[in-house]
Amino acid sequence: MNRISRAGPENTGQCVHAGRHWRRAVFVVIGVTALLGTTERSVVAAPAGQFGWPLQPRPSIERRFDQLEHDWLPGHRGVDLAGMAGQVVFAAGDGIVVFAGKVADKPVVSIDHSGGLRTTYEPVEPAVPVGSRVGRGTPIGKLEAGHEGCAVAACLHWGARREAGGRNRREYVDPLGLLHAVALRLKPMLHHG
Repeated sequence: MNRISRAGPENTGQCVHAGRHWRRAVFVVIGVTALLGTTERSVVAAPAGQFGWPLQPRPSIERRFDQLEHDWLPGHRGVDLAGMAGQVVFAAGDGIVVFAGKVADKPVVSIDHSGGLRTTYEPVEPAVPVGSRVGRGTPIGKLEAGHEGCAVAACLHWGARREAGGRNRREYVDPLGLLHAVALRLKPMLHHG
């Protein structure tokens, strides 16, 4: 027998009402648990898009990209990301290592990506040889201290440029534009009473 028939006709409405509240509470608990589980996975999972941050956890930006009218003008052709000396630097996207060595006594790693894009990372002591295929998030080296113009002890200068091809000329681009940060939005639960 169920509880409604034992309760008698005079208490049937109260039992049914209590049962609805109990079921609603169970659904709310299940919904919140599922939502928290989904939120947790969303935070842990890689962000959408082809490119990600070259430092983890997500670094603060010490100096932004300067858009130049002409490539030959002086300026800041990348972003400086705060890090720590010895911190692992990751490939921002899938590609092939085309340079791993010194430029003007600074260690640099450069990666060619599909679509004629090249990213550069300095000062990074390379951990990958030229010709290596790397995936997004592959360790490519370790950050060294002493990037000029940086307010903190160690900054990663992360640059990006589109290579010349066809009728296009080489163009420096803001590497932050490669990132597709997706904001997590929680929708309110509707109350049906």
